[in-house]
Amino acid sequence: MAAVLQPSDNTLQVPGEHRSVTSTPSGSPSPSRNDCSIAPLTPSPSPRAELRPRLARPFSVVVAIDFGTTSSGYAFSFTEDPEAIHMMRRWEGGDPGVANQKSPTCLLLTPELRFHSFGFAARDSYHDLDPEEARHWLYFDKFKMKIHSTSDLTMETELEAVSGRRMRAIEVFAHALRFFREHALKEVKEVSSAVLEEDEVRWVITVPAVWRQPAKQFMREAAYLAGLVGADSPEQLLIALEPEAASIYCRKLRLHQMIDLSQRPITNGMDLDGSRLFDSSFRQAREQLRRSRHSRTFLVESGTGELWSEMQTGDRYIVADCGGGTVDLTVHQIEQPQGTLKELYKASGGPYGAVGVDLAFEALLCQIFGADFIESFKAKRPAAWVDLMIAFEARKRTAAPGRPNALNISLPFSFIDFYKRHRGQSVETALRKSSMNIVKWSCQGMLRLTPEAMNELFQPTINNIIKHIEELMQKQEVQGVRFLFLVGGFAESPMLQRAAQSALGRTCRIIIPQDVGLTILKGAVLFGLDPTVVRVRRCPLTYGVGVLNRFVEGKHPRDKLLVKDGRDWCTDILDRFVAVDQSVALGEVVRRSYTPARVGQRKIIINIYCSISDDVIYISDPGVRKCGAITLDLPDPEPLAGAGAAGYNGNAASERREIRTTMQFGDTEIKVTAVDMATNRTVRASIDFLSN
Repeated sequence: MAAVLQPSDNTLQVPGEHRSVTSTPSGSPSPSRNDCSIAPLTPSPSPRAELRPRLARPFSVVVAIDFGTTSSGYAFSFTEDPEAIHMMRRWEGGDPGVANQKSPTCLLLTPELRFHSFGFAARDSYHDLDPEEARHWLYFDKFKMKIHSTSDLTMETELEAVSGRRMRAIEVFAHALRFFREHALKEVKEVSSAVLEEDEVRWVITVPAVWRQPAKQFMREAAYLAGLVGADSPEQLLIALEPEAASIYCRKLRLHQMIDLSQRPITNGMDLDGSRLFDSSFRQAREQLRRSRHSRTFLVESGTGELWSEMQTGDRYIVADCGGGTVDLTVHQIEQPQGTLKELYKASGGPYGAVGVDLAFEALLCQIFGADFIESFKAKRPAAWVDLMIAFEARKRTAAPGRPNALNISLPFSFIDFYKRHRGQSVETALRKSSMNIVKWSCQGMLRLTPEAMNELFQPTINNIIKHIEELMQKQEVQGVRFLFLVGGFAESPMLQRAAQSALGRTCRIIIPQDVGLTILKGAVLFGLDPTVVRVRRCPLTYGVGVLNRFVEGKHPRDKLLVKDGRDWCTDILDRFVAVDQSVALGEVVRRSYTPARVGQRKIIINIYCSISDDVIYISDPGVRKCGAITLDLPDPEPLAGAGAAGYNGNAASERREIRTTMQFGDTEIKVTAVDMATNRTVRASIDFLSN
């Protein structure tokens, strides 16, 4: 329990609005069973909300980092010229035939745990290491997925390198962010004619919308550790939600900057006229994009794009961010004429990204060659395993529905040799003995994946994506959607495009931006320039604290009864701050007032509980868990006028010292501030989701 709190409406209110505060009854028990050591005062509601004013801090440049599972990149824009978005430099060592505006999310550390390289350089350097030497180096790839899959994420969570060595995850992420910081600042200074101080840079880091608060805080802590900003300047860093960033950018699209999959019907991946819709459209789009990239500067509309001129107030659309690790869905409604966005349903999605196809390929190899061999090969020849997966990635990008030819994947010589030593037979023999008729062997030393094999690798992941979108469209709040925007690197896949058009093309228009892999990055820059563009969001969870209320016979269970000073109290009642899927506008806050349990107390800790359901009464109900804590560091109380310190401490009023906390749930992160009402001094307040 947190303490005694009288029942009150769960109404959000506006910062700065005056309200009265009613004290807790004088007979309230001391919170002996309360690890928060607080005695709260009753909050009173406020019925209205208003937009939070723009931050007045004069940032000169916004730098956004799209930290992806498979690829990452950065872009920036100067606040004096917000219509120009400057993309990062092209990377050396890119894959043939792939538009490498971003870099693989690969990190290489030396055996002494020092930074060596990132991206293509890390991948190539690891490839060049001697097999025995490589076992001592730390190579990390696709490590962002660990943050999504870890339910008990903390600052001590570890990541395992390809070689099996382990390291704290926060340090791995900090190395990567530090690399982007150094490169981005160097480019910003080259482009800018003025001398920029580092506190003039606003940083934006993208995360999946389905990430919970601990994962968002983890990225913030990694940014602090990397030196992007100081922990004493949290406003200098914004966390952007990936599908939300894509939605912000999609508002700016002109008709020639998008592909409408709904314009022409298809059969078996072909246009009715026989031309290949997916391949030809994207080949043209990539070529146009390649030609425009010599300047690395993209111009965006000052207002909204042509597609938005077709939309009216109240029109709804879905953005599906199909990335490497996750698929993230958000539902927005356009608000005219201001062009702001309103979220209609809480963000949803899951681990249905392109990595699922890679895992299916690995499972296929295990079926053919044996799981024990694959695990041994990964451990003994980690660099060769990385090479094999790179070869598969290149072929995966070319897979298309209706493709008649098999896809050839080169097996590293070390794989062929290692298998013969391990099993005493050749790879060709293993394939012939397996029941995998859809995988063949070529005399050139290649695996030949038939179209049926590629289809089997893609289908489980694609089916999960389509199923999730269809289920979302059945929700009452989402019905009547006019557009579906497919963004993210996986959205380039003709396999996914065909499946989306076949399943959803009659329900809504399916739009793909031409620079689909950069949509989130550009949107993150726009979000940094104007963080108020998403005016209303939906809460992903129910949040609250445990409190004591007066015990009511017949209403409260007897095992919750606490008798103190002759009065009956009910323990463990959830005082709800916000409910799951509740609409919360920017500027809306939840206020609670607390008083220290004893004179001279210097810290108040308030445990936060959450649930995926709103149908909860007690913090001990099934599905309710402790997810974080608010810490209030109390300054020394100032003596009352005309009294010394001893007189203050002996004054009864001081024992009811009121600390008013203000919590914001309408931003991409939960935020808290606090004020000592007796002195009007700010109290240092922090909210922590990583220390459970």
